[in-house]
Amino acid sequence: MGISLISISHQNAPLSIRELFAFPENVQADLMKQMLERNYAQECIIISTCNRTEVYAWSEYSGNHFTDMQELLLEFAGAADVEHIGDYVRFYSGTKAVRHLFHVAAGLDSMVMGEDQILGQVKRAHEQARRAGTCEVYLNTLFRYAVTAAKKVKTETDLSRTTVSMATMAVKAAEKTLSSLHGKKVMLIGASGKIGSVVLKNLQCIEGAEVYITSRNMRQACADRHHKVTYRVMEYEDRYGLMDEMDVIISATSSPHYTITYDKLAKCLKTSKMRVLVDLAVPIDIEAKVEWLPGIRRYDVDDFQELAKANNEKKQHEAQAADQILEEIRLDFERWMVFQQALPEIGRMKAWMLQEAEKKGLEKAIDKMFYRIRDNSSPDALKAFFERMKME
Repeated sequence: MGISLISISHQNAPLSIRELFAFPENVQADLMKQMLERNYAQECIIISTCNRTEVYAWSEYSGNHFTDMQELLLEFAGAADVEHIGDYVRFYSGTKAVRHLFHVAAGLDSMVMGEDQILGQVKRAHEQARRAGTCEVYLNTLFRYAVTAAKKVKTETDLSRTTVSMATMAVKAAEKTLSSLHGKKVMLIGASGKIGSVVLKNLQCIEGAEVYITSRNMRQACADRHHKVTYRVMEYEDRYGLMDEMDVIISATSSPHYTITYDKLAKCLKTSKMRVLVDLAVPIDIEAKVEWLPGIRRYDVDDFQELAKANNEKKQHEAQAADQILEEIRLDFERWMVFQQALPEIGRMKAWMLQEAEKKGLEKAIDKMFYRIRDNSSPDALKAFFERMKME
């Protein structure tokens, strides 16, 4: 089986499907352990972001476990009976799975090409699997190579030099809708989270914006407060009391429940004006039908695809350079994997050569080894082998 991958991502699945697979960390850990306990894989790592849920697996067993892995994934998501669910699931194995991870880690498969956050998410996924005890030599090495490749892309190309992310696009969408955020009141829900903290940094760069932040983890939100920027920290339970004053509300939590519902928002809005609500969460934080309310313009992560498209087109040249770097390191990894899997045979070959050297001398043993290589290789493989063996 080797390395395999099941992917549900923005490339093939809408937000309504992706949010079914947005598992909390404890559920991710349980799913990885179940993969091992049911012998569907010997190693497992899950990457889960707002735009993707991907299950990476390693197994030395022959046979195809994709069906079993998919059934378990759908079971955890409660999605087995979702109509046409198979249309949203992608399977990769071998080189295609390795190449896909390298592209993901480097930001080439992101909705916003070259965005920085994905590398940290790949690292966290690897660390979570290590804590859960679901990855060993093969996936540990694969993810280390992927991170190394992504860092090389970051330093040797301009792919990530102009930082664009979902967080920056959220702020730009609000600015574009309202013409400017100068003098506007902005509420950020989930300020201490991974995405929320990046949104806050972007808001801090906007002169004249009056920012209100809240988080279920208020202690962390206060600890992260930037001394050069004034913003107001409010209690999460008080958020609806301030919404009538707000021009922009951005929500980016990992909560499985709505942070803003249609009914409660409708009751608290008294002032007639244009408002922008941006939902950066998966599953969604803001009930979709709030956009039925007068003056409300609601965005979610899938609405940023057009903005991302313009960014991605500008980066095609850098993407080609990045792809060359990734391919070189991918080949290094696959050479390592072939060598790793061949260690038992290498041990037997060494023992045989030592025996032959004792009987007939080292030179004869080396000659015999090369004859074995000749007799067990295709002409093309043999030619390529000796081309690479040329000594300068």
